[in-house]
This record gives sequence, C-alpha cells and structure tokens, in this order.
Amino acid sequence: MIAHFYQNIILKNPKAIFLLLIIAILSFGYYSKDFKLDASSETLLIEGDPDLAYLKEVSERYGSKEFLVLTYTPNEGMVTDSSINNLLSLKYKIQSLSWVHSVITLLDIPLLNNSEAPLQERLERFKTLKDEDVDRNRGFKEILNSPVFRNFVISEDGKTSGIIVNIKQSQELEDIDNKSKEEVEIIKDQIKKQNHQNILEIRQVIQSYSDVGKIYLGGIPMIADDMMTFIKSDIIVFGLGVLLFIIATLWFVFRNLLWIVVPISSCLFSVIIMMGLLGLLGWKVTVISSNFIALMLILTMAMNIHMSTRFLQLKKDFPTKNNFEIISLTTSKMFWPILYTVLTTIFAFLSLIFSEIKPIIDFGWMMTFGLITSFIITFTLLPTLLNFAPTNNISVKKEQKSKITNLLSLISVNNKNSIFLVTGIVIVFSVIGISKLEVENSFINYFDKNTEIYKGMKLIDEELGGTTPLEVIIKFPESEKVKKSEEDDEFEDWGDEENSNDEKYWFTKDKIDLITSVHNYLDSLPEIGKVLSFSSIIKVATQLNNNKPLGTLEMGVLYSKIPESIKTEIIDPYLSIKDNEARISLRIIDSQEDLRRNDLINKINFDLKDKFGLEENDYKLAGVLILFNNLLQSLFKSQILTLGLVMIGIFSMFIILFRNIKLSLIGVVPNFIAAFFILGIIGLLGIPLDMMTITIAAITIGIAVDNSIHYIYRFKEEFNKIKDYNKTLKTCHSTVGVAILNTSITIVFGFSILVLSKFIPTIYFGVFTGLAMLLAMISVLTLLPALILIIKPFGKSS
Repeated sequence: MIAHFYQNIILKNPKAIFLLLIIAILSFGYYSKDFKLDASSETLLIEGDPDLAYLKEVSERYGSKEFLVLTYTPNEGMVTDSSINNLLSLKYKIQSLSWVHSVITLLDIPLLNNSEAPLQERLERFKTLKDEDVDRNRGFKEILNSPVFRNFVISEDGKTSGIIVNIKQSQELEDIDNKSKEEVEIIKDQIKKQNHQNILEIRQVIQSYSDVGKIYLGGIPMIADDMMTFIKSDIIVFGLGVLLFIIATLWFVFRNLLWIVVPISSCLFSVIIMMGLLGLLGWKVTVISSNFIALMLILTMAMNIHMSTRFLQLKKDFPTKNNFEIISLTTSKMFWPILYTVLTTIFAFLSLIFSEIKPIIDFGWMMTFGLITSFIITFTLLPTLLNFAPTNNISVKKEQKSKITNLLSLISVNNKNSIFLVTGIVIVFSVIGISKLEVENSFINYFDKNTEIYKGMKLIDEELGGTTPLEVIIKFPESEKVKKSEEDDEFEDWGDEENSNDEKYWFTKDKIDLITSVHNYLDSLPEIGKVLSFSSIIKVATQLNNNKPLGTLEMGVLYSKIPESIKTEIIDPYLSIKDNEARISLRIIDSQEDLRRNDLINKINFDLKDKFGLEENDYKLAGVLILFNNLLQSLFKSQILTLGLVMIGIFSMFIILFRNIKLSLIGVVPNFIAAFFILGIIGLLGIPLDMMTITIAAITIGIAVDNSIHYIYRFKEEFNKIKDYNKTLKTCHSTVGVAILNTSITIVFGFSILVLSKFIPTIYFGVFTGLAMLLAMISVLTLLPALILIIKPFGKSS
C-alpha cells in the first residue's frame, strides 16, 4: 500500500511534489529567523537539580552578585605611583559603564594595621592604598600577608591583582516570578544581548589600557558570551566546511555536475526546513547541539550517496529501461534499508533523552526530527529532480572499480583467522580501556590554550586562588545563648548601647572551633586553592589584637561594633546568625592535572562525617563544582546504561528486518566492537568523558549500523540470484561496498571538520566519532563478510 501510494502520488507527480517542497522550504525558511542560540550556564545543568535551587538560596542569603573578574599584572611594581594611578584610572573607567554596580580593587581594601591608632578608630576611619597619607609599602605588605586577601585579590608574589566588577541586577529579572514563560524568554534574550554588549564595552576599556600591563577578563558572564561566539562560529565553520567537503567528495565519486546538485539540494532543503522547525518550536541550539547542522548534512548526504549509487548501478544493469522505471526501481529497492538505517540512528539519538539535561534531551529530539526530515526529502526531492534531469546527463561516463573495497574483499575471503585474531585483540584492549574510563568536569580544559577564557582562568587559577567555586555550609544545632559576662566590660569604652541586639551572644567556642577546624582541613587539601570563612576574619582580628587570640564574647562584641561597610564586605558573606549557620567558601585549582573532582567531593563528604562527627543534616556542599559534577555523573549513568538499551533496540530492529537471529547478531557485532573500541581508546589515552564525548558510543552505533543494514540487505538480494557466498561477497564489495566506502569517507572527514572548533569537547567528539566510523566501515567490510562466510546465514551455496 505504501509502495503503491508512493509510486502513484510522489513519483508520477514530480511538478506538484516540487511545488509543495518549494512552499515547505519558503515557509520554514521564514521561521528560521527565530532560530536562536543559547550558551548560558543553565544549559549545562540538570533540569530540576535540587543542588541548583540550594545554590540560589545560598547566593541570596550571603549576598552573592553576578560579576566579572579582571587580572591586572602591571609592567612596573604593584605599589608604584604609575601602577596605582593606572589601576585607579581603570577602576573609574569601568565604574562609569552604565551596567556596572561596583568595582573592587586592591585600592579599596580596608587597611586596619596601617597606624598606631586605637582599633575602634581604625575600624571606623579605615584607610586604603589610594589615600595619600598612607604608608603604601606597609599597607601593601598588610594585604599581602592578610589571611583574607592573599591569593584572592593579590597573588602570593604580589605581581598580579584581581579586579572584581559587580554587575547591576536587572530589575526585570527580579520580577521574573510574576512573568509568563514567553515573557521570561524575551527578558533572558534581552539580558544575553545586553551581556554581549557589556563584554564588548569592557574589552574596549581593557584594550585602551593594554600598554600599562597584562589584563585578562574572566567570569561566568564572559564565558557565556564567548561560548555564544564559539557556537556561532562553529555552526558557520562546520556547516560551510562540511558542505564544501561534501561537494568535493561528490565530484570525486561521480565527476558529474548533476550528482553534485541533486544531493546538495537535498542537504540544503533538509537543513533549512529543520532550522525553521527549531525556530517555530522555540528550541535553542546550545554548545552540545551546535554540530547538529553538520550532522544533518553528513547523514543526509549518506542517504543520497546510497540512493545515487544504486540508481547508477541499476541504470547500467537495465539499459533498456527508461528514466522513470529506473527511479521507481531504485526507490523500491532502497526504501526499506534506508528506512531501517534512519530508525536505528533515531533510536541511538533518542537514547539521549534519558540524560535529565534539557539541552541533551533537545539534541536527541532535534536529530530525530532532523533524520525524519532528511528521509522525507531524500525520497521526494531526489527522485523529483531526477525526473526533471536530461537523460543523457544522468549516467556517469567512467566507472572505476574501487581498489580499497577489492582489497577488503580479498582479506575477508583469504584471511578470516587473522580478522578474528585482530578482533579478539581489539576486544581485549576495549575492555581494558573501558575499565579506565572516568568522568571529569575540568571546565578550564574545555577551551583552547590560546583563547582569552583559558588564559584568564589559568592566571586566576594559579595566582588568585583557583577558579571553580565550592561552598561548605555548616548548620549548627539550636542551643542556649551564652549569658553576658564580665568580658563585656573590656569593651565598654566602645559605647555598647543598652538596646543592642543579642547577635554578639551567638559566638560560642564550639561554633568557632568547628568553623576553624573545617577551614584548616579544607585548606590542607592540595586540590583546593583559596579558602575563606569566618576563621579568616578571626585570624585578621588576632593579628590586630597583637597576635593575642580573642575570646568568644570578644568576637561577639567586636562583631557588633564593626562598621556596616566592613561587615557587609568581609563578615556577612560567611555568617548567617539568623539561620544559625556558617559558610566556608573555597575554590578548586581547576588546572591541576591529577585532579579528580568527584573523588574530591566524596572525600570531603566522608571526612566531614568521619573526622568531624557531623551528621548529614549538619552540613551541605553547594556550588558550581557540585552542579557540573551532578551533570556528568548523571550523563555517565544514563548514557553508559542506555548503551545496553540501544544495543537491544537495534538488535531487535535487525531481527524484524532480516527475520534471522544469526544474521542479526552478525550485523550488530562489528559496529558494537567499533563503538566500544573507541571508548577503550579514550580510556587508554586517559581522556575524561565529558558532556559530548560521553554520547559518542550510542551515536556511533546508531550511525555505523547503517552500513551493516545496507551490506546485509544487498548480500541477501544478490545471494538469492548467485547462490555462492564468495561470488556474492565480491559482487557486494564492488557495488554496495563502494557506496559504504564513499559514505563512510564523507562521514569521517565530515566529523573531522569539528577539529576547527575552539571548544575542546567538540574537537574530541569530531575526532573520536570520525575514528569510530572509520573502524566501523573497515569492520563491516572485513569482519561482517568473514562472519557471513563462516556462519552461512542464508543457507548452503548451490
């Protein structure tokens, strides 16, 4: 019924079908204007992750703001007049930007040990390095030796300082809870555009100060904006690169303009329609799905090469048939094998929907709709254009036998034992490599070493206490407050008001000791850079008290007397007396080669319970490190586990297609081996799985089994006529084998174009998927036929 409908409606009405396709491409082309990109950090998080909600709660409680970080390494010493004047000028220039809330530099740090005045006076009338009557060398030394600011706003060697640029909170974003989903999307898009403009503005400012020293820009807003630039660049580079390569491949294979125009038309129609569909559905392309256009071009081209090659072979075999008859015969013979190749590939991409991460789920659905679109276009546009084509231009004048497929056929017939031996070695190496696989989230290593992101993060990592933030929140049990004691008398000259609140009585020995102990433990871990907590403030207070430790009530009274401006900046971020908890903020040295983030998180969790006797409810870890670790652990579980589902699903499809268990096993084994061998290579090379490379195995299996389906389908067809396994093998290698070779080369080199990306996971994805496809092709043209010759799944030769 399908064949009857297809032949009478699609093939016999090429003009009407072409008109419908033109209407479709114009309609979807219009909606492609709504095709959007998204590189926000939200696209790399698990949807509904409770740790994300908790981090937002912590950020609100302790007053965290969105900010950019600049590293400033002056040409001269840090406290020379020219360096300070340049830094001050840079601060005021940045401060004048309309979107900047505040700028904090080395020159804004309160100097509390810069005079011999009483402590109360120093706290209330503190000086900074920018004040004229300050001993700058003494002040700089104080900052350099400060437990709070060393390795935070100033490097240990005193040569590099950090500049924090706090960004104004969008008023619209504050009221976002009262907005509809559409309004929220509009606001977020406006904020992204504004963020891009902000980054351009601050980079112009930095450029104008390039002669005074080295200045690098860092921070989440900059990373998000640069990622957006990377995505745009990748889409253009991959799309054009793959398109040019496909044109070159088609010319090399067919040497005929018609066989370039027809497949390229299918590719362009498919991509434009899909971009319009994404715009219509409001699906945004992220870092993870940025290569979907390249993938669509590659997979559409593979379908078209198989169709075109079969058309030319049938035209050669049946010279008396007219053009329409050859088209009908081609489509009838290729419909089911191509349909099954599309279904198996779709099945592989659909495995991504188990990841819990929206952009990866969207990528799975994007490629599913994309493959369906490519299939429909291939079986409508290609035969339609061939119906219009002049008959004398359809044939390829010169046909050359492929030396490669001929060699592979000889190896399959004459070296079966060698093939099985090599396969056994590959399996052993795969098992060893897979056992070494690990999931990592080294964000700094996602970027090329020549990019500003990498240089800025590396400098912050090495000189300013690390990059990836982690929070340890300690929750104290409710207990009675300490009563007033005579210790208050020591501070009576500070003018303690009678109506002062009881916050100062919150400070008890148990709490202070626990904060200090956990702080010191975290600081002792080699993977951790800067650690900040109330313990850091205690160390500063001890220094100011002539190195005499403060009693707990002294701390409490001191807390009540500190000016609000200082309290807001250096104490409130680490204590929440109202919530009866303390925050320890730390940063991971992300560029450490042997850093294992998941192991580190597990170690901290274990030690807080084992060494400090804390219950699960007494503390909580939060921060970007936790969120990205959750993402990769979720991916690892979902993708590695669903590999089994993909294998079972594809094996089931093979059984339905071939109705033969032996043949189905023969068909899937070469591709499974190729996919697992790539995972093994990744493991043996010590390359951590990330958000893109973790999907390679499932996608490779889905695409690679296409070759097996085409080969087995053709082998079955030819064997029914020839009834001799060796002769059938040679026939298949010289016909469908050539198509498999050509499509595989197209796919391999198409994926290889991804090495032009500036995003390292994309490069790995391109290289290893391309390599997997090459191995799968070799396996299908050697191991698969060798297994067919041994097992003889089609019965005995006549």
